Amino acid sequence: MNPRRILVLKPSSLGDIVHTLPAVAALRSKFPAAHITWMVNPEWAPLLENNPQINETLIFPRADFRGPAGWLRFHRWRKNLKTQTPPDLILDFQGLLRTALVARTFRGVPVYGLSDAREGARLAQTQTVTVDAKSHAVERYLALAAAVGAALPGPPTFDLPAGDRPAERLPEGPFVVLHPFSRGEGKSLSPEAVAAFCRTMDCPVVIVGRTDEALGDLPANATDLLNKTSLTELLWLLRHAAFVVSVDSGPMHLAAAATDRLLAIHTWSDPCRVGPYRPAAHVWKARNFFPALDPASSNAPSVEPTPNDAETMARWVRDKLA
Repeated sequence: MNPRRILVLKPSSLGDIVHTLPAVAALRSKFPAAHITWMVNPEWAPLLENNPQINETLIFPRADFRGPAGWLRFHRWRKNLKTQTPPDLILDFQGLLRTALVARTFRGVPVYGLSDAREGARLAQTQTVTVDAKSHAVERYLALAAAVGAALPGPPTFDLPAGDRPAERLPEGPFVVLHPFSRGEGKSLSPEAVAAFCRTMDCPVVIVGRTDEALGDLPANATDLLNKTSLTELLWLLRHAAFVVSVDSGPMHLAAAATDRLLAIHTWSDPCRVGPYRPAAHVWKARNFFPALDPASSNAPSVEPTPNDAETMARWVRDKLA
């Protein structure tokens, strides 16, 4: 196999985009002369700018396909794809109906996909790669790349842009980034826990993320940047933080790709499946601290952190910084 044009289907979400980066790096290593196109939602496209592993991005405007006329607009967009130079190989890392329909646009092109694909996406695959649904996403995606002969020569690499310094005023000196809120049910810190964490830290804390939650009064060392940073500004903050503390979320995976200095907070999710894929990072679960990817963390029970737990996390981070 020596494809000249490869189409990577992975339009979303933030964490999944990050998890796919090592597999695409493996494709570039195996096929250095290939033209690699990555289909991605517009909100995540900034993460792929100037990525040395890909040649171009194909924007998938998912928001345009919502509503009663969404299928018609999708059909027109898909029809326009047929006018472009077709790929020689398609890898569907998403494994959902929308990516399957995109793959079927190019008749006769080999489509490699994963065995845990949903919504009938396996019907569009010409080759199904068997993966363990309990393994980490990074490992499943690397297995898909390996099925076409692409394997990384070393540890996984995450090529991300440097990011942009936020326009908002930042603290002087070293700061800790706290990302306390997640869209996933039962994953977020309470506003009281956020305040307790900040009070216990003896250095500035920058609070990031997006939420409708009201924080209330915060101590003087806290800088509230909730709903105030772009994706690339968030990446800059994660890269420049003395330490990052984040609930299980897309920004946590972004942090894991950028730094070892990370504590991921897990309530009910399995850290070995959806935690930071960086052995030097750490995980909090059930009031215990684990190295990332430690199998013992998978068996820890579900516990939602209290303000007292947040204070313990802050003291743990202080010890690491010391």
